[in-house]
Amino acid sequence: MAMKDPEEQVFTVSEITELLRITIEGQFSGIAVKGEISNFRPSSTGHYYFSLKDADSVLQAVMFRNRIPSLTFIPQDGQLVCVRGSLSVYAKKGTYQIICEHMEKAGEGDILAMIEERKRRLAATGIFNPERKRPIPLMPERVAVITSPTGAAIQDILTVVRRRNSGVDLVILPAPVQGEGAAARIKKQLERANRYRMADVIIIARGGGSLEDLLPFSDEELVKAVAASEIPVISAVGHEIDTTLCDLAADLRAPTPSAAAELVSARREDLLQRVRECEESLRTTMEKRIEMVKILLKQFKPEELERDFRVIVEPYFLRLDDCKEDMLRAMGERVKDLRHRLTLLTSELEAYSPMTILSKGYAIVEKTDSGALIQKPTDAAVGDGITVRFHRGKLDASVTEIHP
Repeated sequence: MAMKDPEEQVFTVSEITELLRITIEGQFSGIAVKGEISNFRPSSTGHYYFSLKDADSVLQAVMFRNRIPSLTFIPQDGQLVCVRGSLSVYAKKGTYQIICEHMEKAGEGDILAMIEERKRRLAATGIFNPERKRPIPLMPERVAVITSPTGAAIQDILTVVRRRNSGVDLVILPAPVQGEGAAARIKKQLERANRYRMADVIIIARGGGSLEDLLPFSDEELVKAVAASEIPVISAVGHEIDTTLCDLAADLRAPTPSAAAELVSARREDLLQRVRECEESLRTTMEKRIEMVKILLKQFKPEELERDFRVIVEPYFLRLDDCKEDMLRAMGERVKDLRHRLTLLTSELEAYSPMTILSKGYAIVEKTDSGALIQKPTDAAVGDGITVRFHRGKLDASVTEIHP
């Protein structure tokens, strides 16, 4: 938008709002904001509306429903979170807000930062280098498993080994797999297995868990012990999507404890066939994806297309929610007005009702034989029978004398 002459400096509301939108959205894209959730309110359309606040300020925020599946928790008022997104101006209300693309608990962000810093420091020593990793024996005779003796991981390993190769000897070295002191106990069992050459391969295993639960497997001393182990180590910690520093330092990382058991109990022919299949599948998949990426990159950048699409669509989501609220409010006011009018009309009808008039002491006089109303003396004759109707009840009489 072209700026007006400084001497004029008279803008319309739309012009000044558009200038602010261009400035804010252009300067605050992909930023991270930390604050406490307040006034959290999911909408009927599936979007999350809330505020981020600290001791001095409040920032309005919205997370559209296409981003909600990426959350690992349900947001609630009072939670301290870190969101990443872009500032946007909502022109209709003249307000600004942050459009959240990602949200995580602030504490988890601190843990991830700590793990990432530790990872960089250890990587600088070469502890994660692929060339120092040793091959896992194809058909080990004895396998040591360091895990909780009561957890699901050991049950999965026992089930798989019994089914595939019952001739493999398992040595279970019990150790807690979460909480304070877990890393030291696991390290002690790992060193014991090496000292007495208790197995041909060692599996360090546990089931899935939260970031805090898996933290012992990123302990610096334990990671160094895994890398220094003379016996090859398989790390099978958490689910497939979980990654710890022990996974990087181990000679092999298995996605789950069951997968680790399969690796140490497979027949040679099965293992070789699986390697060939994986190699061929990986080569084919990578070739297809590389070719597809080359084609897409010639046309546009995916991140730019996604951002442009959000800029166009997201204001309509906001307008849709506002229109729905305006419609509900207008309908409520209309119903209230109609009810008031109905009350007034009912009162007016009751005021004009003959029965209402009679209740004030008036009466209706009519001929007994015909039921015709007598409105003046000459409407009746001497000797006529008449009926006098009151608000409640009636009486019969006859005309004895007329006075016009």
